[in-house]
Amino acid sequence: MTQVTERGTPLQMAPRAAAGRRRSPAAAACVLGGAMAAGLGLGFLAVLVIVLWISSPYPDSGPGGALHLAAGLWLLAHGTELVRYETLSGVPAPVGVTPLLLVALPALLMRRAARLGSASGDGNDGDEVLPASAVFSAVTCGYLCVGALATVYAAGGPMPADPLSAAWHVPLVAVLAAAGGVWAAKGRPVGPLPHWVPEAVRRAVVRPRYALALRAGAAGALVLLGGGALLVGASLAWHGAEVQASFLALTSVWSGRFAVLLLALALLPNAVVWGASYALGPGFALGAGATATPLGFAGAPALPRFPLLAGLPPEGPGTLLTCATAGVPLVAGLAVGWFAVRRAREVRYRETALTAALGALVCALLLAGLAAAASGPLGSRGLASCGPVWWATGAATFAWMLLPAVPVAVAVHSWRTRPVRQAEALAMEAGDEWHDSGVRELRWEALQRAAGVLVPDLAQEAPQAGPEPAAAMAVVPEAPAGTGSPVTAVAPAKPPRQVTVVTEFHLDLTPIPVPPNPVDTSNPVDTSNQAVPSAEPARPVVPPVAGARVLARRKPPA
Repeated sequence: MTQVTERGTPLQMAPRAAAGRRRSPAAAACVLGGAMAAGLGLGFLAVLVIVLWISSPYPDSGPGGALHLAAGLWLLAHGTELVRYETLSGVPAPVGVTPLLLVALPALLMRRAARLGSASGDGNDGDEVLPASAVFSAVTCGYLCVGALATVYAAGGPMPADPLSAAWHVPLVAVLAAAGGVWAAKGRPVGPLPHWVPEAVRRAVVRPRYALALRAGAAGALVLLGGGALLVGASLAWHGAEVQASFLALTSVWSGRFAVLLLALALLPNAVVWGASYALGPGFALGAGATATPLGFAGAPALPRFPLLAGLPPEGPGTLLTCATAGVPLVAGLAVGWFAVRRAREVRYRETALTAALGALVCALLLAGLAAAASGPLGSRGLASCGPVWWATGAATFAWMLLPAVPVAVAVHSWRTRPVRQAEALAMEAGDEWHDSGVRELRWEALQRAAGVLVPDLAQEAPQAGPEPAAAMAVVPEAPAGTGSPVTAVAPAKPPRQVTVVTEFHLDLTPIPVPPNPVDTSNPVDTSNQAVPSAEPARPVVPPVAGARVLARRKPPA
């Protein structure tokens, strides 16, 4: 009975159960990190809105309305459309233009949470490091839980969020930011793709042309955005009086002007994308039937007063100054062609042209995505669509990048490989190919010089016709007269072999004489019964070969 009731040694836990128990605190920490990232974004906007509400002399609602508005702005930062019910016409007006600068707030917080979650476990004290997929899922789950609560809370405010729009915009931003954070925490690996990716795709992606295409496309997009920023700054400076009048006419309270300034700064990246689309040609829409392009400003849009909108080009046909904006995509195309060529790699011209075309495609996809994110509705009817059309911007970008990028890439490739072609042309003019005997003799001579030893010259001169030198003939005494015996001629002496002496090395090959052992005659030794050792010839002293270098055979041109 005591054997049954006594407490014995506890059974060991199964490995999977132990790993799961150790892994649960780390997973819970990742979920909490994602929730805190969402909470920090909400808290930042809530503090900003509360400060503006307190400083406003005419608040429309209490602090509850300000907090509801902060939740709506947080959802708008993810691309979610808000609905404004208090309008003059009584028709609900959607607000779908997402300030791109505001998107950086949740994206950076989510990326930081994913990076910290991936780097939290170090394997010490029995803690198991979470895999990247577990960290990604846990952080995203915590973030989306707070996002769902914010969507429900914003529904009771003055600008609720569209549930269908929030259902896919918030997860999209969370997934992209979390993936970027996990990738950064793992050291930004660019290794093989997962096993579930098809084999053909994995083999194609590892080719160097895709890395060059990504670099070229990113360079072209940066040049386009830089040109768009330059156009926006020049337009605002050109219409400085109108911009100042619009800013001062909106409100006379410093808190209101501060809010307008913050909104203008948040929408400044949108204006940069609009400027890039304007330089590309498609321009941007300003409501129903109104479009601004370099060729002209058609339509009469009913735009609200806002400092950024005051810097739009004037209505009417385009001028030479507006058409000069075509230089921006031209420079971007040159940049794509320049960065599509690798410096120290010899490839065919077809490969270079294909890389430039892929770079143009990457640039077009980037600009199309930015155009889609920077546009949206600002109301109903006349303001139902504002901003560039994403598909038109993408098509124009691809055409502008492809036309100059391909010839520039081919020209740059030809210029960088010019020394190689000149060397091949000189070799062809000399008539020596890699398999000719002349080239082999030159390589053998270089190998002899690198070896640093006495190497006999393999090339022997052919015997020359004519009388031999007197020094090479043996002296024969004349036979006495009358003997009748003929005089035997002596063959000429063999000329000495030519040797190549390398003077860089000083080798003393003179054998050192070994003195014989003195024989002791006082005590003779009987050697009759001893075995006589066999006489072996002494091995010649061969100096080691040092400094030999094997020359690689050059591949013949295709």
